[in-house]
Amino acid sequence: MLEFHALLDVTDCHWESIDSRPNYWYEGRCPQTGELLRLPRTRMSEELARGLMQYLAADDSYDREGKMYGILLVEMPSGEQGILKAFSGLLNGCSIVEGWVPPIPGRDRVAFEEARTLTQLEAMKQELIALNQLPQRQEYEALFREFEVQMQVLSDRHRNCKLQRDEKRLLLCQTLAAETLEVALEKLNQESRLEGIERRQFKRQRDETLQPLKQLIEAADLQMRALKQRRKELSRELQTQMHAAYTLVNFLGKSGSLSSLMPTNSIPTGTGDCCAPKLLHYAAVHNLKPLAMAEFWWGPPSGDKIQEEFYGACGDRCQPLMGFLLSGLAQNPILSNINEGLTGGLEAQPLLPTSNNISCGTGILPVAGGQEAQPLLPTNHHISCGTGGQEAQPLLPTNHHISCGTGILPVTEILPIIYEDKWLIAVNKPSGLLSVPGRYLENQDSVFSRLRNFLPDSFNLTVVHRLDLETSGILLLAQDKETSIQLRQQFAKKQVHKVYEAVLSGTVKIDAGTIELPLWGDPENRPYQQVNWECGKPSVTRFQVMAREGICDRVEFLPLTGRTHQLRVHAADVRGLGIPILGDRLYGCRDAAKRLHLHARELSFEHPQLGEKLHLQAETPF
Repeated sequence: MLEFHALLDVTDCHWESIDSRPNYWYEGRCPQTGELLRLPRTRMSEELARGLMQYLAADDSYDREGKMYGILLVEMPSGEQGILKAFSGLLNGCSIVEGWVPPIPGRDRVAFEEARTLTQLEAMKQELIALNQLPQRQEYEALFREFEVQMQVLSDRHRNCKLQRDEKRLLLCQTLAAETLEVALEKLNQESRLEGIERRQFKRQRDETLQPLKQLIEAADLQMRALKQRRKELSRELQTQMHAAYTLVNFLGKSGSLSSLMPTNSIPTGTGDCCAPKLLHYAAVHNLKPLAMAEFWWGPPSGDKIQEEFYGACGDRCQPLMGFLLSGLAQNPILSNINEGLTGGLEAQPLLPTSNNISCGTGILPVAGGQEAQPLLPTNHHISCGTGGQEAQPLLPTNHHISCGTGILPVTEILPIIYEDKWLIAVNKPSGLLSVPGRYLENQDSVFSRLRNFLPDSFNLTVVHRLDLETSGILLLAQDKETSIQLRQQFAKKQVHKVYEAVLSGTVKIDAGTIELPLWGDPENRPYQQVNWECGKPSVTRFQVMAREGICDRVEFLPLTGRTHQLRVHAADVRGLGIPILGDRLYGCRDAAKRLHLHARELSFEHPQLGEKLHLQAETPF
C-alpha cells in the first residue's frame, strides 16, 4: 500500500477560516486540445509549506545551499489526502534522498556517459584555470605598466624641450639673420630629430621585450577560446542525451521526453530537476490527484530568490512543461474539496518527522495503516494559521491580471501621468509593477501593457528606459519612432539628468561623494550584479545625504551611468556606501520593509521635438 504524509496537525489551526482562493496559478495549455489547465497555490498550501520550512529550520544541513523546495497536496483514489515534498536539483550532492520525491527517471540510462563527460569537463576547467593564471600574464602587465610610466616621462621631457625650442626659435628670428640664423635653427631641428630617434628606439625596445610575452598570451587565449567552445559542445551533447532520456508522465498516462516537450532545441540546464515537474510526475505515476502546490526558496539568497518567499513556475525550465504535466487533471472546482478533506474524518498528523526514517524513499509523507504516525516536527513547533479575520487576498497576484487567454490586459489601475503630449508620455510607476511585460503569461502586467490598453492610439508606443520592478518613479515612453530614437540617444550620450531618492537601512559616515565601481552581471546568477574589476563595466554615482532619520539615512543619488542595479550595488557594496537600501533583500537588507525604498524622483532632458528643456518631478512616496 502506498504510504503518504497526512496533513499538518490542525489542533491549533482553523482551516475553514483560511482564505482558500488562489494566490497563484500553475497553468499551461494542453498540447492536444489547447485547453488552459490550472493548478492553484492557495493560502492553505502555503501554510503546509511553512510547516516544511519549520522542519528545514530545525536541521542545519539544509542551510548549506540555497534551493527551491515544494509541497504538493494530493488526494488518493480512496479520498484520503496527503502531502508530497520535493527539492530542486541535488540535496547536499544527492539526487535520491529518503522521504523526498525521487528525480524524474531516465538519468541512470546515461550515467556512464555523464560520468565520462563530467570528467572531461573538469579536466578542461583545470586547464582553463592554468591558462588564465599563466605567470607570463602578470609579467606582461608589470612590464607594460613600467614601459607606460617610462613613456610618459619621456613624452613629458620631449614636450618641455619642444616648448623651449619654440621659444628659442622665436628669439633667434628676432635677433639673428641670414646664415647665422640658419645654423642656429638647424641645431634646434637636429635636437628634435634626435628626440624622435630616441622615442622610436624606446618603442622598439618595448616591443622587443613585450612581443614574445604577448604572443604567448595570445596563444593561450586562443587555446582558452577553443577549450570553452569544446566545453560548451560537450555540455550541450550531454544535456541532449539526458533530455532525450528523461521521461515525464502526465495524468492522461502519456509519456514524453524533455527534448520532445520543450519548445526549442536549446533546453536550459536543470530542466526537469525543479520541484514542480518532479511532484506532478510522481503524482501522475502513482495515481494521485493534485489539489494545490506551493514552492519556496530556502537557504542563502541567490539572485532574486529570498528565503521563505514563495515563487511560481520558473519561466524557462518549468513553464513550458506545465501544459503537458497538467493534461488529464480534472479541472473541476477543487478548493472546497480541500477544506472538506481537512475538516472531515481524517485524523490529523504532524507534517514532518523528527527522525530520518521516512518511508521507502518515496517522498510521500507516510500515514502508516494501523501504526502510530511519527511526529513530523519537534513538539514545540506549532503553526498558527490565524483566525480568518484578515483582509481577503486578491484572486490573482498583483502582477497576474490576465483576461480570458486573449493576451489583452485589463486596465486594473490607471497610472499617474506626470506629462503627456503627442510625442511622449511620462508616468509615475508604482513599486511592484514591471516597466515592460515579461516573457511568460504571469508577467504580462506592466506600465507598457496598461498604457497600450489605455491610450487610444498606442501602436508606436515604446519604453525609452527601464526601472526595476521594485523601484518607483518617473518612467518615460515615446509615442512615435523618431521621438523614441532621439530620447534613447540622449540617454546613451548621458544628456539626461536623473535624480533618485532612497532610504538606507543604516547610516553612512560621510555626507557626500562619488562612487566609481565596475559592475558585472553573472550570467549564472541573474539578475544579481557584483563588483568585478576584470569584467565589469564602469559605473559612476554621485550621492549626498539629505537627512539623518534615526538609524537610517535619506540619500539623494545622481547616477552618471545607467548600469543594471547600479544604485543598489553602489549602496550595498562595502567599496561603495556599505549600507543596503531599505527593503533591498537581494543585496542584503534584512530589515522589515514593505518595499524597496528607491524612487526615481526627477528627470531632466531636452524635448526631442520642441527643443525645450523638460524637468519632470514625482514626489517621493516614502
